[in-house]
Amino acid sequence: MPTSNQAALSDSEFSQFRQLIHDIAGIHLSDTKKTLVAGRLNKRLRSLAMGSYGEYFRLVGKDKAELQTCVDLLTTNETYFFREPKHFDFLRELLQRPGAIPSGRPLRIWSGACSSGEEPYTLALLLAERLGERPWEILASDISQRILSQARNGVYDLEDGQNIPRHLLVKHCLRGVDDNQGRMMIAPSLRQRVRFAQINLNNALPDIGLFDVIFLRNVMIYFDTETKRQVVARLLNHLRPGGHFIISHSESLNGVNDTLKVIKPSIYQKPNA
Repeated sequence: MPTSNQAALSDSEFSQFRQLIHDIAGIHLSDTKKTLVAGRLNKRLRSLAMGSYGEYFRLVGKDKAELQTCVDLLTTNETYFFREPKHFDFLRELLQRPGAIPSGRPLRIWSGACSSGEEPYTLALLLAERLGERPWEILASDISQRILSQARNGVYDLEDGQNIPRHLLVKHCLRGVDDNQGRMMIAPSLRQRVRFAQINLNNALPDIGLFDVIFLRNVMIYFDTETKRQVVARLLNHLRPGGHFIISHSESLNGVNDTLKVIKPSIYQKPNA
């Protein structure tokens, strides 16, 4: 049993978890992340009455459910509505161009690292505003089951909606009452148009079809160069010719992929076939 609030994470134990999360999710944890790993896993150790991280690592190796819990704890989930607004300004402009909206099929957008749902719901708010009744689909994926469950619920603190334009907030968000005082919910009519799925971008991708726009923002910063190349190549197989690939302003495809045309900083286009 631990004799203090937090067990000590040895260098060798940290190396084990670092290799595990790299093998599963492609995430590279630097030496400076040792304290973060210890902090995130410590509560789980205490709940399981375990005295060491090595003991927990052995459990993770033989229990698939606990492995998923470990991955959930070690993946970072930080986002907010209308984050990096220039990307959404570009999408608004794009949808106004002649021929930008597909004829005879839905417009399809993939949020490849959706975290707690703010990015795909931002996209849904924008598409509902711009396309009205014309068909569109959003796929929102993440490696973490825990964060996907949170995203599906579509419930956030009221202060989380401060970047949502008021007319969209009024039309598509419900204010909580009683036990949900101080919270808001994305309206069911909008939530049901976003499909959430657990997808590990570091593995072969499922049959999800082709997309007109793919968002892959604030995730490649955790990958080494080779992992970036592999992940981007997988996603581009699901981007339509002429479609747009959008990454974070803090990321770059230099040395990762040279097949895309730069439209604006962090916004790329796949050449037409």
